[in-house]
Amino acid sequence: MTATTTADLVIETKGLRKEFKSRQGTRVAVDDLDLAVPRGGVHGFLGPNGSGKTTTIRMLLGLARATSGEMSLFDQRVPQCLSEVMGRVGAVVEMPKFLPNFSGRQNLTILARTIGAPADRVAAAVETVGLTGRDGDRFKSYSLGMKQRLAIAATLLKDPALLILDEPTNGLDPAGIREIRETIRALGESGVTVLLSSHILAEVQQVCDSATIIGNGRMLASGRVEDLLATSGTTYLVRVADAAAAVPVLERGGFSATLDGEILRVEGSSPPTEISRLLAEEQIWLSELTPSRQDLESFFLELTTDQTLGGER
Repeated sequence: MTATTTADLVIETKGLRKEFKSRQGTRVAVDDLDLAVPRGGVHGFLGPNGSGKTTTIRMLLGLARATSGEMSLFDQRVPQCLSEVMGRVGAVVEMPKFLPNFSGRQNLTILARTIGAPADRVAAAVETVGLTGRDGDRFKSYSLGMKQRLAIAATLLKDPALLILDEPTNGLDPAGIREIRETIRALGESGVTVLLSSHILAEVQQVCDSATIIGNGRMLASGRVEDLLATSGTTYLVRVADAAAAVPVLERGGFSATLDGEILRVEGSSPPTEISRLLAEEQIWLSELTPSRQDLESFFLELTTDQTLGGER
């Protein structure tokens, strides 16, 4: 695998720190964060509510000042060079103010004129987010999912190379989540780099190529999703006639074995053939031995179980 260079990174932070001072003292929202987002695809920026995701995004966009550390977008230091790179960045940090009695297309047309974007970008943005056929409806009639898709369409008017989405599925029903997920996947496949901030892991795993997981403002893990899951180890699902008798046999052999109904969940550093050997020596015969790799949600929960849950920082 080729090592990622600085030139391959769309977002990079080094030692990023943000402190908030109050009468109660100093609160650290982001603590020595090193973030590296590679060019292309969808990068998940994951953490419990209150872990520092939104604060980090606000600092990258120049909406909050970092206490210390370095930040770069497209290899340009920010906030110093923010004006030079913002034309390549789209962001949905909160819902834009749309005119409720105007249609989705009218809202986008007005915005395109305001920012000097070509008129044909409106139709392209509508198609990209899947609002074709509903773009003539009034904004106030839109579902929450449609409003979120229109917000993404608004960011696409300047044809960004980087799109930053902060919790885009918050408050959506399953259908709305699916719509946003499909939109994000299509954007990543089109060549846009998407930074997706979220705490909803089941959805994120389906669209993210790589991810950074943070807790209490600190990075806990980062890399390609498949590599993160590979490091989490494999659990084997074992089925035998007498599961209770198999537990002490496997534990003596260095495995961890847990009864889950009629199935044993077995973990250990030895290969699965060792499970078979240990049981066979005791005349306990396998009827099933299946690897069950941890999903991203389980890995995330394992990393963040001791992190503070609360309001978003």
